[in-house]
Amino acid sequence: MAEAAEQTDDRRREIVSFRVAQQDFCIDIGSVREIRGWTPTTILPHAPPYITGVMNLRGAVLPVVDLSARLGLGVTEPSPRHVIIIAMIDTHTVGLLVDAVSDILTVAADEIRPTPDVAAGPAKVLVEGVIAVDDKLIRLIDLNRVLAANGGEEP
Repeated sequence: MAEAAEQTDDRRREIVSFRVAQQDFCIDIGSVREIRGWTPTTILPHAPPYITGVMNLRGAVLPVVDLSARLGLGVTEPSPRHVIIIAMIDTHTVGLLVDAVSDILTVAADEIRPTPDVAAGPAKVLVEGVIAVDDKLIRLIDLNRVLAANGGEEP
């Protein structure tokens, strides 16, 4: 009986949902290290336009990605109401600037639908799938492609 419960748990994913440019997105909770309030960043010359700057997190300097800009939804004008999700992408720690964290959800793996072929640009490359929760659709971001210079697209 316990073995059957373990198999069910293996097919479930915990995600953190958040808002970016009035849209719902999420990432795997295993990538999240902490959630912090907005603090101003230090601009890094010649950084990609979606990098708002760098911040000091307990002695570690890490880039802060404006997810709205990265997803092609416009540049965020950060305010004290915004939050930074500290996440691990491969071996890198990064901050993800979002409007607000919404919820922590558990979803079955089969509830994650592939991104429709009609998506284009950064959305197609950065969105791993779509999850229907209640009356809304939440896009699952592929964090491994967020920092890629070309969005993870093949040259």
